[in-house]
Amino acid sequence: MALKVLVLASEAAPLVKVGGLGDVVGALPSALRALGHDVRVALPAYPVAEAQAERYGLQRVGRTQVVWSGSPVPVPIGQATVSGVPHYLLGGPYVPRDNRVYGSGIDEDGPKYIFYSMAALALCRELDWQPDVVHAHDSHPGAAVYWLGAKGKRDPFWRRTARVVTVHNLPFQNNHAKAYLAAAGLRPSRDPRLPWWAKDGLMGLALAYADEINAVSPGYAREIMGEEYGAGLDGLLRLRAANVSGILNGLDYEKWDPMHDPALATPFDADTLARRADTRAALQHSTGLIANPNIPVIGVVSRLDHQKGFDIAALAVRAVLKDGAAQFVLLGAGAEEIQAPFEALAAEFPGRASVNLGFNVPLAGRIYGGCDVFLMPSRYEPCGTSQMAALRYGAVPLVRATGGLRDTVQHYRRGSGTGFVFHAYNSQALLRTLRRALAVFEQKDEWRALQKRGMAVRFTWARAAADYAALYNRALEAKRKRRS
Repeated sequence: MALKVLVLASEAAPLVKVGGLGDVVGALPSALRALGHDVRVALPAYPVAEAQAERYGLQRVGRTQVVWSGSPVPVPIGQATVSGVPHYLLGGPYVPRDNRVYGSGIDEDGPKYIFYSMAALALCRELDWQPDVVHAHDSHPGAAVYWLGAKGKRDPFWRRTARVVTVHNLPFQNNHAKAYLAAAGLRPSRDPRLPWWAKDGLMGLALAYADEINAVSPGYAREIMGEEYGAGLDGLLRLRAANVSGILNGLDYEKWDPMHDPALATPFDADTLARRADTRAALQHSTGLIANPNIPVIGVVSRLDHQKGFDIAALAVRAVLKDGAAQFVLLGAGAEEIQAPFEALAAEFPGRASVNLGFNVPLAGRIYGGCDVFLMPSRYEPCGTSQMAALRYGAVPLVRATGGLRDTVQHYRRGSGTGFVFHAYNSQALLRTLRRALAVFEQKDEWRALQKRGMAVRFTWARAAADYAALYNRALEAKRKRRS
């Protein structure tokens, strides 16, 4: 059955992208449309999004209004079409014009995202388009889920609409929004399953009032129901375990294609893997590494923060550099206390370690296409797509067993597996696994077979879209059962 789905999120590539959330909301709606569903996306009208939308035929298509602090406030509506999907850009006085997608705290983000959430619901009435499902991503549209679950169930327009929430990063919750919920006519929840501090938090409200909840990988769905990764909401999630699932994100295999990536010195695929040596040599040359076709290159493309695990990585990398067992190239930036040890490596091991701060798309492509071991030692990783891209490009991922990394990288055993996986979160465990990977690299036929197994793996958005369609139907069925 074809469904009408309203997607709510703080970002959606290509109109606005800060991180992986933008990639997901950019890719999933078009994959769902390909299955025959009527999917539409509503975003805040950030100036950066409007500027990008001009190339997709942005038009002003009318206005609606939101009652805010007891008075009607006009909401101008812009519409653009991206990959066949209507995208609505919703403005108004509470959507700042400073191009900052995320502010410094709830006093900035509370009014922006709660006003936007109410505007998105008003948009549907204005269009006379009644969604079967409202699909909210992370905490930012949480007020829409709360309103639908609290007041909307008595509203004839909304009472048949199911609510789905996807968790991308649970710790970012937008708590203490009481004053801004009140402006939208909402009080903090009295739901006893919510901790007291989450009764006016947008993530907690979304999780409490959703019909179905999913995380962006099966592994992360399991982890957030435990204390270590539950960010204080694990109790609620355990109580809702029957409605919690995981759907792995996809990768755009047309975008991520070593046969058509202009950043690579020579195109290659699994059948022409020998050509990868050219990109490897170009990577060494462009980053100041000593030209050596026989020494393994360890690559990193990442934010440098505590979530990504690089606080345990520098010691392990230093050990293999000191042994002369590998070269190392990093592209990224982040917390100074994590950056500094890597900068020290570049100074200590010239020609063997290259640290490139910032972000550079062509260099990222060369690292994926030229390094031998791709390092992702994450403390937690809801899904991750870098390991998927590494597999696609013939770089063997070395990851920690967490979240989506555990779901996408199968640990090497002779003749099987796609990468290397360690468990304990410490430098010693990482170093042991890194040395194991470097030892396998010396076995050329075994390494080539390992690369080819990884390059054959596919995590497609078509598969993810089918899983989301099934999730929507479960949400509708759960809602029907409660109403009957």
